[in-house]
Amino acid sequence: MANEKILIIEDDNDIGNLLKDYLVNEAFIVRICDNGGNAVKVFESFSPELIVLDIMLPEVDGIEICRIIRSLSVIPIIMLSAKSGDIDKILSLGVGADDYITKPFSPMEVIARVKAHLRRYKTFSGEQASALGKKIFGKLNIDSRGIK
Repeated sequence: MANEKILIIEDDNDIGNLLKDYLVNEAFIVRICDNGGNAVKVFESFSPELIVLDIMLPEVDGIEICRIIRSLSVIPIIMLSAKSGDIDKILSLGVGADDYITKPFSPMEVIARVKAHLRRYKTFSGEQASALGKKIFGKLNIDSRGIK
């Protein structure tokens, strides 16, 4: 796993740069967006394979960003937030997030989760699914393993 593009949407520069350093060290291509108002534009222009998304952002919050991006894409979205209540976790997962990590966090755990989500996403989105005899075209899934 290398050269996958990761978008970090985080308004705290220290946290964003810390995550970027760890991800770049693992050979990921990383871009940081520091406010919700630009997040969707950055997402569309950068075309990442995974997003790490803070909930509390200026202009547009992470929940709304998640909802918008989920309507455009099925890439993994990992929420990263200081909010540790069940309601925030349930809401985030309900609007389309794939995972939820609370701050403070272990950067190595974030990296492990990023790799796990990318591995799963690639398996089911076509790259490895093709090798497993599966073809995915939008909502149409063809599994040729049962064809003889």
